[in-house]
Amino acid sequence: MAVERVTDASDPRLADYRDLTDVALRRVLEPEGGLYIAESAKVLARALVAGHRPRSVLTQEKWLGDVEDLLGADDATPVYVVDAELAESVTGYAVHRGLLASMHRPATPSVQEILADARRVVVLEDLVDHTNVGAVFRAAAGMGADAVLVSPRCADPLYRRSIRVSMGTVFQVPWTRLPAWREGAELLHEAGFHIMALALSEDAVSLDDFVENPPERVAIVLGAEGDGLSRHAIAAADSTVTIPMTGGVDSLNVAAASAVTLWALRIRS
Repeated sequence: MAVERVTDASDPRLADYRDLTDVALRRVLEPEGGLYIAESAKVLARALVAGHRPRSVLTQEKWLGDVEDLLGADDATPVYVVDAELAESVTGYAVHRGLLASMHRPATPSVQEILADARRVVVLEDLVDHTNVGAVFRAAAGMGADAVLVSPRCADPLYRRSIRVSMGTVFQVPWTRLPAWREGAELLHEAGFHIMALALSEDAVSLDDFVENPPERVAIVLGAEGDGLSRHAIAAADSTVTIPMTGGVDSLNVAAASAVTLWALRIRS
């Protein structure tokens, strides 16, 4: 490995890892700069399996063996070794998951590519919480969704917290960004998808009823935390569906709702 020991927090080689708690900075640096941060050996392993390329790795001496297991004969990726205090000074938090890796962001596929062979897809409209985005991806992977589409204003699935919460499944489930609703709905309909809006509405049908004879291809649209789906999303939908609830509770967290709906709509072999 190309091991380089760094002792100065201001070293320019550590620029990718500096001030990771500054959300505004990362929103600019990661999507527009073509980078994202993978945190922990497990996440880096899944990213590498998915074909993603590391730009560098930041770790401590005690975890060098784990990094070597992951990178193997790769001597082109610099591995920056720092002590715990310097790592916290650079990143803004205690790095205790073994490593951070600055990764080249892969090219985003087209919506048509994502939908080509899919039967169950999840559409996320304007979710702002990275934890919820990551949790939905984990549900999508575990419940058999073929893809996830995110709206133009939805939080970044490759943000560090999204990746961590998803347990790396953001690398496993194909995803891309969907255009605004008029064009987005056209793309889904052209691919043969029934657009199912999950929302509280007087004319909504029960999920129990919807799954009795589900369409061959379904796009499950989930709305933002608090406000739910926009009127544009509701208008674009072919059906509005609600999950039957008890105990005076009217709805679930968006990630829980995605898991329940995907399980109910799972493809049975």
